[in-house]
Parts: sequence; C-alpha cells; structure tokens
Amino acid sequence: MTLDQAVWVLLFTAIVLANIPWFFANRIFIFIPLNNTKSFVVNVLEWFVYFLIMGGLAFLLEKTAMGNIAPQEWEFYVVNLFLFMIFAFPGFIYRYNLKMYLERREKLKLKNNP
Repeated sequence: MTLDQAVWVLLFTAIVLANIPWFFANRIFIFIPLNNTKSFVVNVLEWFVYFLIMGGLAFLLEKTAMGNIAPQEWEFYVVNLFLFMIFAFPGFIYRYNLKMYLERREKLKLKNNP
C-alpha cells in the first residue's frame, strides 16, 4: 500500500468511526443492542474507544506504508483528538439537534393532519 492510499484509507475510516456512536443510538459498538437509547456519557466513551482504535490503525498503516513509526510528542495526539472531534460533528448534530427537530416536526404533521 502506498502512502497516499494509506492516508485516504485513514481519513475515510476516521470519519466513519467518529460518527458511529452518534448514529447508532440503540447499539454499543454496532453489535450490542440496547433496550433504551445510550446516554451522552456512553456515547462519548464509545467515541473515545473508537479514537483509540483509530490510533492503532494509524500506527499499523504507518508501519506498513513507511516501514517505521515516526516518534511523536503529546501535541500530535492532542491535535488528532480534536481532529477526530471535528470528524464527529455531523453525527453529533444529527443525534442531538436534527433528530429531535425532525421527530417534533413529524409529530406536528400527524397532529395537524388526522
């Protein structure tokens, strides 16, 4: 795998993994179904676990694409954490803003048109 391919795979995977906790409100790690919706704390913890998984994948891709892992300082990891937060923004907005708005709008439609 070339370095360009590794970067695109990493970006696509990061965007998908950052949004999974927010889109699947009744499942933990996609596979474990729940009876109720997840709380905000559970969503953040799941999101952070996906961040750690993404870091492991990044190390693996760097090792295979470049042959070695470059040493990094703490600033690198903080920037990656905030970048992962930015990637999670669409899912967060969907879960906590857009979904409630759409459900409320649907209820009003049903109430006005019996």
